[in-house]
Amino acid sequence: MDVKKDGEGWESHVDELDIFLGKNYIVTHHDERITAIEETWISCDRDPRTLQEGADHLLYKIADFLITEYMPIVEKIDDAIDQIEDQLFERPSPRTLEQLFALKRVLLAMRRIVLPQREVMNKLARDDFQVVDPKGRIFFRDLYDHLVRLHDLNESLRDLVGGVLDTYLSVVNNRMNEIMKTLTVITVLFMPLTFVTGFFGMNFFEPLGLMKGWTSNPAFDIVLAITVLLPFGMYLWMRRRTWV
Repeated sequence: MDVKKDGEGWESHVDELDIFLGKNYIVTHHDERITAIEETWISCDRDPRTLQEGADHLLYKIADFLITEYMPIVEKIDDAIDQIEDQLFERPSPRTLEQLFALKRVLLAMRRIVLPQREVMNKLARDDFQVVDPKGRIFFRDLYDHLVRLHDLNESLRDLVGGVLDTYLSVVNNRMNEIMKTLTVITVLFMPLTFVTGFFGMNFFEPLGLMKGWTSNPAFDIVLAITVLLPFGMYLWMRRRTWV
């Protein structure tokens, strides 16, 4: 399994490796280059005794290299989660949400691979197979322990991603609440002004007689004072009720 970060996203690529184990032979089949196979070849070239220990030990070496390749992936994902957590309270964006879902997909793909491998190693370590030397079962038990640890790390990372996702949604909701609160305050402040200007701006009647006082300078000054002081008074009233 290979995990790469493409720009702001994450992509996982899984290569299939088929292994046939016999008493004195081991056959591998894969369509693409497998690093673990090449590492095993290099190890056999350096120490020919690896081939003399049997086909089951060679299988152990291949599986060991395969499982070892998961640790850098886990560390890379862990670092990515830490970076997202640092950015979460500063500038959360839809891109952050895409990264979280991409990490969840990668962890799910890893879980689908680790679980079956763990069961295979458990059988090789505990069951009686003719192609596996009883003295060599301890090596497969060691691989089983590594896969159990990987599975636990995978579950922990999935919980971390879920926690970060919940935090992201909380931050976004809080920011949305602040925005709605600000817009509501603006609306409430200008609502009385709308009423006052609408009432005095109605033109379906003409001031006659005593009603001509509505258009005098003192009336204009009073309306102007109400227009200026009313929003300030509304703001003080809302602040006293701890609405702002």
